[in-house]
Amino acid sequence: MHQLFRPPRPVNKKKIFNDPVYGFVTIPTELLFDLIQHPYFQRLRRIQQLGLTGFVYPGALHTRFHHALGAMHLMQLALRTLKDKGVTISAAEGEAALAAILLHDVGHGPLSHALETAIFQDVPHEQLSLFLMRRLNEAFGGRLTLAIEIFEGTYARPFFHQLVSSQLDMDRLDYLNRDSFYTGVEEGRPGADRLIKMLRVVDEQLVLEEKAVYSVENFLVSRRLMYWQVYLHKTVTSAEQMMIRTVQRARDLARRGVAVPASSCLGYFLGRAVTLAEFADDPRILGHFVELDDYDIWSAVKSWAGHPDAVLRYLAQSLLHRNLLKIVLAPAPFDDDFKLGIQELIQEQFGLPPAEAALLMIAGRLSNSAYDARSQEPINILTKKGEVVNVMDASDLPNIRALSQRVDKFYICYPKEII
Repeated sequence: MHQLFRPPRPVNKKKIFNDPVYGFVTIPTELLFDLIQHPYFQRLRRIQQLGLTGFVYPGALHTRFHHALGAMHLMQLALRTLKDKGVTISAAEGEAALAAILLHDVGHGPLSHALETAIFQDVPHEQLSLFLMRRLNEAFGGRLTLAIEIFEGTYARPFFHQLVSSQLDMDRLDYLNRDSFYTGVEEGRPGADRLIKMLRVVDEQLVLEEKAVYSVENFLVSRRLMYWQVYLHKTVTSAEQMMIRTVQRARDLARRGVAVPASSCLGYFLGRAVTLAEFADDPRILGHFVELDDYDIWSAVKSWAGHPDAVLRYLAQSLLHRNLLKIVLAPAPFDDDFKLGIQELIQEQFGLPPAEAALLMIAGRLSNSAYDARSQEPINILTKKGEVVNVMDASDLPNIRALSQRVDKFYICYPKEII
């Protein structure tokens, strides 16, 4: 089992990676190197950071492995900045913070977010990351205890957790930087270097210097733009919803006793509903999960393209050939009569019964707000008077208030053949 994995001991573990976004990224301690070498972490090489976004942006083929290393690099820069400003950070705290951000996505499933609700139900990847960190802690003799406390937010110095998970953390700064780089969407660059240089700690809470206000606005604008132009791009949405519906159809067939080809680890989860409690109680389930990656999904989709079930076959073939469902966006939900009309056209075109025709029509909602002003952990600004205020109150421009408003768009997807 992976929890018994013991990495080999090369002479030099302080390696340097050449990252296309940041240049040279150093691995500062042996523990961090051993974590990177572990099969749990190496699995992230086989999970694309942006799922099916490559269907729209051909360069978006980077992985969770790239992202984790990049976030660790930014954490190093942030810790160095805070130390230079007089914040006391021990070697143990620094290593734990780096381990926490390095492992923050280790629980991601195949194709990143796309299949979180198709394979599992109410099993968030953050919780799976925590389970795997606890397993790693056993394997490494308790050396990740502090990292887990930082990850969970239970450590006595909250700013460490805020660097890992907040509205302005190293995770967000790296994925915006990296995703804009690989997609070629230059406008999505968040200005990470300047934001990190403006970090301060007041009463163990993370804040930004007042002169960073406009940089925060730039960061939030970049975030809003990346969501609409990349993460929630309508064609990406169509592809992801098709993949979700494909796996759901395979899952439903498998649980009805229909033979559905799949790897052993994917077949395990298609054949049964696994709860979060079962993940926590049965280490064998987590063992199946860490064998699951993008290759299992695409291999299965290739085999499903010849499946006897018409719905599964159509969806699998369409994904393989990039014959994506047409998607239409609207500012309000589509009415039931419109959806019923589309379903009837699908029935007629494909000769399907109503229940199966409904599976080829997908409707939903896209939502985005770049900043949650009501969050318990807002982005705080340290004013020149020494006061700590919400960035929304520190800015003299209306941008941040506007960016805190949630924007909803409604979509419907259906086969192009019915047009």
